[in-house]
Amino acid sequence: MRSQTVSRLAAAWLTAATFVTAGTVFAGEPLRVGATYITSGTDPAKGSNGWALVSHGVGENLFTVDRNGKLVPELAEKAERIADLTWTVTLKPGRLFSDGTPVTARALAAGFDTTFANNKAALATGGKLTFEAGDDLTLKVTTEKPVPFIQALFAEWPLVAYKPTGTGNAVFSGPYRVSDFKADASITLEPNMHFAGAEKRSPVNFRRFGDAQTLTLALEAGELDMAFGLPSEVVSRLKTSPDLTIKSFPVGYQYLAFFNTARPLMADVKVRRAIDLAFDRKELAAAINGGEPATGAYAAYFPFAGREARPSDLAKAGALLDEAGWAKGSGGMREKGGTPLRLLVITYPQRPDLVTMLPVVKAELAKIGIAIDTQVVDNIQQVASAGDFDVALWAQHTAPSGDAAFFLNSMLRSGASLNYAKYASPDFDAILDRFATEGDPAKRVAIALDAQQKIFADAPASFLVSPVWYVGLSKRLKNYEPWGSDYHVLRADIGEAE
Repeated sequence: MRSQTVSRLAAAWLTAATFVTAGTVFAGEPLRVGATYITSGTDPAKGSNGWALVSHGVGENLFTVDRNGKLVPELAEKAERIADLTWTVTLKPGRLFSDGTPVTARALAAGFDTTFANNKAALATGGKLTFEAGDDLTLKVTTEKPVPFIQALFAEWPLVAYKPTGTGNAVFSGPYRVSDFKADASITLEPNMHFAGAEKRSPVNFRRFGDAQTLTLALEAGELDMAFGLPSEVVSRLKTSPDLTIKSFPVGYQYLAFFNTARPLMADVKVRRAIDLAFDRKELAAAINGGEPATGAYAAYFPFAGREARPSDLAKAGALLDEAGWAKGSGGMREKGGTPLRLLVITYPQRPDLVTMLPVVKAELAKIGIAIDTQVVDNIQQVASAGDFDVALWAQHTAPSGDAAFFLNSMLRSGASLNYAKYASPDFDAILDRFATEGDPAKRVAIALDAQQKIFADAPASFLVSPVWYVGLSKRLKNYEPWGSDYHVLRADIGEAE
């Protein structure tokens, strides 16, 4: 019954999303792509839309990280420093927006000005940036704070490149353009006819699924050519299908827990450190059937990743709770002055592995006498911003630009717009300040390692698993090779079978 329901819904969706583009002939019928996320809108200056629009193949950055993890030019050709706070970025010639107009320094400056005026996440590395067009291909950039690598800054997810139109919309330069968008439901894409190879590229119907199990059913029913982000527990079953190809790949994301230091029960560092010690990272990795126990804030293939396993020690965790005044009651659960140590742990369905981890976390914390209430919330950023949690299980790419600094500055620096832990440490901020003036790669690695040691000591967050993700593919997309986490799901080289 459920498969029939999915089939009917998918058929209705495909009918509603049919492309009607006068005078344009595409390479084939629309590719059908499903995932548990979709951009929240087409305004690139709002929230995380910049990331999502690049992921959907609509937008590009001046610089990007390629499939080998190397920082490379994208719309830009090069960047040169001309003063302490001033750079010139030279654009690649001959690039066009999807409306056929040239990608110019003046157009990009207008877009970046809009982003910096409306998205605080853009301020994380260089503060407020100002832009001035020299000629069509030369963009002068002045930063508020010193930035050793402007190339890495322009690879950060808020800084998608675009031309504002003055009507609340924007024009992009990626391999696809938006044909239709239905909030929280679907985005319809067609090839950008001004991007190389457009004649070989099919349109795309990209649908958001509310949960990973429904996504799986749609793939099994033959309603999808790609299901991105399959739950690990279905992989062995799907691999038996002759009509499907299942691929796995390591990602730069970390699964972590943010601890809300502003909540009364979580304000005590001893409680936070006890929770960190109670996590059994091997058990958590096994629960999601993929990945490795996290060694710190970064995936193991980054040079600034931690090299030592994070400890799990229930006896030490219990001793810390004893020191904090949380004694075991008659049932073995902790209490202080008649108040139980009961915490609210939240996560979100768009990352199904985190939902799978939730009951494991509950059982692990119960071993040290901490009671847990759990919630799965659809809009995790809204709930986390409001502070309505004690612990938030989170998935975060911690080095999207190939550099260690952005995650730390945007999510753990005092007062940062995405600092859901409400962590405030002048000593930690002083470590991060060193990034601004240090250009030597080896010394930047040392700064990142120092920052992680401070996080381990203060425990505003706990790093749990470096995951592996799964993608399900029909025969039509069997040549698709996933890379770049979910920052480059739809690409010019999508690998469509001939």
